[in-house]
Parts: sequence; C-alpha cells; structure tokens
Amino acid sequence: MATPLTDDEFTELVHAAGPGLYRTAYLMLGDHQLAEDLVQTALAKTYASWGKVRDREAAPVYARVVLANTAASWFRRRSWRKEHPTETVPEHVTEPDPSNRPAVVNALRHLPPRQRAVVVLRFYDDLSVREVADALGCSEGTVKSQTSDALARLRTLLGDDVAPTIEGAHHD
Repeated sequence: MATPLTDDEFTELVHAAGPGLYRTAYLMLGDHQLAEDLVQTALAKTYASWGKVRDREAAPVYARVVLANTAASWFRRRSWRKEHPTETVPEHVTEPDPSNRPAVVNALRHLPPRQRAVVVLRFYDDLSVREVADALGCSEGTVKSQTSDALARLRTLLGDDVAPTIEGAHHD
C-alpha cells in the first residue's frame, strides 16, 4: 500500500500546478480576485484531503478536479448568477493564438458560468466529456449540450475564424 504524500510534496504541487490552476480559474470566472479565491479554496480543500492522495502523478489532476467541483458549487450559489467582468486580461494567460487571446477571454465572459466552465475544462484543460461531467457533477449529455450551446454562442461572438479552432481542439 502506498503511503500518503508529504507536506513538502504538497508544496511542490502548489508551485508546479498553481499557475495552471489560476489560468483555469480565471478563464472560468473572468475575474482576477475571484480566480485567486477559487484557487486558494481548491488548494485548501486539496490539502484537507491530502492524506488520501497517494500518487504524485495524480496529485495535479486531483487538485484540478477539486477546483472544478468548487467552481461548480460556486456556480450553483445565488451570488454566481451575476457576471463579474473585468477590464484587463492577465499577462500570463496563454491561448493557442495570442492574437486572439483578448477576444476569446472577452467572449468567455459572455457565456453563462456552466457553459464557460465546460468550454474551459474541455478545450483549455483538454478534459474528456466524462472527466468534465465528473468534475462538474452532471451528466455527459449535459456537458455535450452545454458545449454545443457555448460553441454556437462563441461563433456568434468571435466569428468562424476563431471558434472552429476551439471546437477542433479535442474530440471524444
């Protein structure tokens, strides 16, 4: 039986996975402070159950699932029914084509929270439909319909020059 990971290994996880978790949180929420809060909450929850994590390779995936589950619970709360747009995009967020970054991040802000979460997890974090469904606590059919609706909205906002590259990023 494998032994639980150590506090030093958790610190390594925070340093290695933290920036990616922040980028995912920012893309899901569209707000710097809320993204930081989400990452901190997710890492605190990850640490609280750190004794259950026994595989160093799986630790970043575990932390990302905790982040997605935490975001999903935030979306269900009444306070998440309002959008929280920001004026600026963080410098360290990267997209496949940097020239499209501001337009894509802005377009994501116009999606409802669940659609935004699905798009970010599917195409930015490259999770499968099943993994997104598990992370958000919904059915695979919901992920597929939310993805379809979100991509249709993104095509309207971004045009066909940008949106098809999002759609083609990952197939199941």
